Amino acid sequence: MITGLSDVEGRVLHGLLEESSRDIVVRLDRHGFIIHASANFADLGLDLSAALLLPHVTDLAERDHAAFLGTHVKTTLAGQAQGGWVEFPVAAGAASDHCHEPDCQRWYALSLRPMFDHAGAVEGALCLMRSVQQLRSLEGELHARAVTDPLTGLANRQAFCASLRRHLAHGGGQIVAVLAVDAMRALLLRFGQRTADEVQWAFAKFLETMALPGHEVAQLDGERFGVLLPEMTSRHAREWAQDVVETFSALAAPVSAKAPQLTASAGLARVECTVDWTLREAELGLVLARAGGGRQVAVGGHRRAA
Repeated sequence: MITGLSDVEGRVLHGLLEESSRDIVVRLDRHGFIIHASANFADLGLDLSAALLLPHVTDLAERDHAAFLGTHVKTTLAGQAQGGWVEFPVAAGAASDHCHEPDCQRWYALSLRPMFDHAGAVEGALCLMRSVQQLRSLEGELHARAVTDPLTGLANRQAFCASLRRHLAHGGGQIVAVLAVDAMRALLLRFGQRTADEVQWAFAKFLETMALPGHEVAQLDGERFGVLLPEMTSRHAREWAQDVVETFSALAAPVSAKAPQLTASAGLARVECTVDWTLREAELGLVLARAGGGRQVAVGGHRRAA
């Protein structure tokens, strides 16, 4: 229950409450301090009645977002109405029964409507705070789906290329590997799509196991995988790739005469020039490795491993 409101404020508040009964309603003084709040303000994990000092509205936001929120509120209280909603995560201290993890953030949107005295000067504001956590979670899920391969769960080509661009922006120089199971087309034609998918999934999990801390693994398309190998020399990168190829061949050795012999090959290149150039060089290395009979590692372009 909010008390101490004039008739005019009460009508404004009534309009605010009509928008959503689940919204938190807060009244600010002309300096941005919270002087009244609706009962569901307790959903933020804060008890206004127990506060010795009036909290400022920016106390509701996490530290990194407090300045942004403060600027928006200050502008509105100065009579320069901004309109719209601003979003921010509530402070970590405002815990929720549904948010116990240290890295958990609860996002709220805030809308301000300035209140004026009889002389027309701003004497405070009424705020609506609305949870947008579900929307934020949905946006995060949609983004994750957009950059994740649905079969293997690895980052897809789009995400991998974005990572390469970031490395190129800082000078590049890292080594990238493009790997693939040999003769996947023949395997598909002989055993069908389901078996091919199972092999791809298994190879993806194998690569994740073989990847070292800091390596980035992605599926570039239905056959090829990319691995970014930062802080590795050409020689060490080739040794790692050779270990991957040999270990996979040993693990995938056929248990019967009818089972296929699975091997893998890899192409290496340095991250330089552009993303397309880098991947083309690595994929050329993969072509050279397969041309040599598979189960090999080759370096694309004119550069050869040390």
